[in-house]
Amino acid sequence: MNWDQIAGHELLKKQLQQSISENRVSHAQLFLGKEGYGTLPLALAYAQEILKNENETASGKVQHLNHLDLHISFPVFTEKKESTSKRLYTEFREMILENPYANLDDWSAHLESENKQLFISADEVDEQNKKFALKSYEGGTKILIMWRADKMNASAANKLLKFLEEPPEKTLIILTAEDTNSFLPTILSRTQILEIPRLEDKDVDLYLKTHLEITEERRKEIVHQTQGDLNLALKILQSDGSDEFEELFVQWVRDAFQVKKHPEFLKNIISWARNVAGWNREKQKKFLEYCAEMFRLAMLENYGLPNLVYRKIDVQNFKWLKFSTYIHGANIESILEEISEADYHLQRNGNAKIVWTDLGIKLSRYIHKKA
Repeated sequence: MNWDQIAGHELLKKQLQQSISENRVSHAQLFLGKEGYGTLPLALAYAQEILKNENETASGKVQHLNHLDLHISFPVFTEKKESTSKRLYTEFREMILENPYANLDDWSAHLESENKQLFISADEVDEQNKKFALKSYEGGTKILIMWRADKMNASAANKLLKFLEEPPEKTLIILTAEDTNSFLPTILSRTQILEIPRLEDKDVDLYLKTHLEITEERRKEIVHQTQGDLNLALKILQSDGSDEFEELFVQWVRDAFQVKKHPEFLKNIISWARNVAGWNREKQKKFLEYCAEMFRLAMLENYGLPNLVYRKIDVQNFKWLKFSTYIHGANIESILEEISEADYHLQRNGNAKIVWTDLGIKLSRYIHKKA
């Protein structure tokens, strides 16, 4: 991947390029940050630069993810006692070539494996050890990029530690992860950590403006909504469910208002919850993010900050201004906490029907709370 294909991070790019030109490449590095911030694109560009300096023909091979001295490891599910990633490399390569900012949920959805646990196994690390025990095909550096290394199980982590302690000659290991919480302290002590911050809004805006044909107003909406996560911005544009989300949000809010005086509307909320629970996990997560954002914007509207309200609901004769008067300091925290709690349980494969029903009913309580 070329440096100029990566959104933003100009200082980080220069830092990485300089480490190569000055021959200061640490043999084990951890690129830390969300996938949507560009952890994998930066790792690929870094690998491409190193291999290109050794052999000019390497660029095209790395661009297509078929360079024989570049190995990529990633989380998979166990199938017929097989837990190494090589059987799914074609699928992973396909996803990354289409969107190098893709995240773990995208990978799970790509495999249609939302109900299976994705992890990096000890067998996977053994497989990489075998590859790196051999000489490089082009006589130069051998590079391993372990994508989402924070998904290693305990056995894999211990085996990787040995690999880091005694790496073969001319070997570079790049781990990517969202955080350090699940890493062994001994692994962290043996890696050079490079923190990848969220993208600046101007960089997301420039990327969308350069690569996609959308209006300035829509770009502004997406930049505010995605908070420096380019993957999220691209997903919103590629499968924009905003119309459907708007209609379901309005349905939820209207039924929640009615339940207090007309308990029979509770049946509508249960039906609504069953509908949403039928989606895949990624779509449910996006809807939760949409709901949280609309409640925040409604509170800003209520508090007289319309210049910060970049998006409003205008379907089914929904009265946005009237709705916003019901969202305030006395209930916004509880509403957002419940949405966060729902996201937590969905991420851990909780029963979606129960999660959404519970969330739907709780809104009917909070929305009537006095300011």
